[in-house]
Amino acid sequence: MSSGKNKPRIVVSRCLGFAHCRYDGSVIPAPVVDSLRDFVEFVPVCPELELGLGAPRPPVRLVWREGEIRLLQPETGRDLTEAMQALFTHFSASLPPVDGFILKHRSPSCGIKDAKVYPYQGKGGVLGRRAGMFGQAVKEQFSDLPVEDEGRLTNLQLREHFFTAVFALAELRAVQSSQKMGDLVRFHSRYKLLLMALSQVRLRELGRIVANPEKRPVAEVMERYGRTFRVAMARPFRRPAAINVLLHAFGYFSDQLSPGEKAYFLDLLAHYREGKVPLSAPVSVLRAWIIRFEESYLADQSFFFPYPEPLVSLENSGKSREAR
Repeated sequence: MSSGKNKPRIVVSRCLGFAHCRYDGSVIPAPVVDSLRDFVEFVPVCPELELGLGAPRPPVRLVWREGEIRLLQPETGRDLTEAMQALFTHFSASLPPVDGFILKHRSPSCGIKDAKVYPYQGKGGVLGRRAGMFGQAVKEQFSDLPVEDEGRLTNLQLREHFFTAVFALAELRAVQSSQKMGDLVRFHSRYKLLLMALSQVRLRELGRIVANPEKRPVAEVMERYGRTFRVAMARPFRRPAAINVLLHAFGYFSDQLSPGEKAYFLDLLAHYREGKVPLSAPVSVLRAWIIRFEESYLADQSFFFPYPEPLVSLENSGKSREAR
């Protein structure tokens, strides 16, 4: 079972509960960030504050000017584009290994997809939405890591996937630091069912890397495995793939269950297939059976215990359908 002993390291926008650093001097309540405080190591950052803009400060904007996006502070007329780019270069170069990012949504600096873009000199309405300047640089340089904003993480499926990914990557980072093939073999075994739900192709590819028939050096094997594992973790799994894993696990218990228990689980699976209940509903039943029947193999599978129990929550904004 996941103990959470390998703490993920997550870069987070400083205004999300850490400091009064928004343009109006406020701090933003972020329940999802608060829920993680005991289980992760946060690296807070406020790009605008670190540019020396102060708080409170005149707002900055993304502006379409002469065929490109610029970061401007309309009230002062300052163009902060190059300064923000230089700040990100310095920040990323000094950053320790991290497992993910939670950035402020809609921010012209930190937003990851929904920052407003305005016309130059304010003529006309909003032209569109895109990532903020710092957020865009994060997405480009750390494209193999989970990057979310606190708004999207109110969606249950996106939040569950983000938590699963950052805890998996933190555990893998510890394995890679050990440079022991035995640790990698055990890690791969623990993540087999999760990988089965994510991608059968990646599961087979990762299995070949671990088997290492070419007798490659351990450091090379670790690097190849990490790169491929991060690709596998890039998106949440789909319901049909998750159902296959759930049925696979159900097979471990089917001979020991009553007809009523079997019927209840299969009905629950049908409700999950139809989107009427979250994945956690059938998973919770299987977890109870894992404990009841002392099924050690499944008890060690990260699919059932991907992150610390206190982080489990059914709260769901339902706002994002992207991961379905």
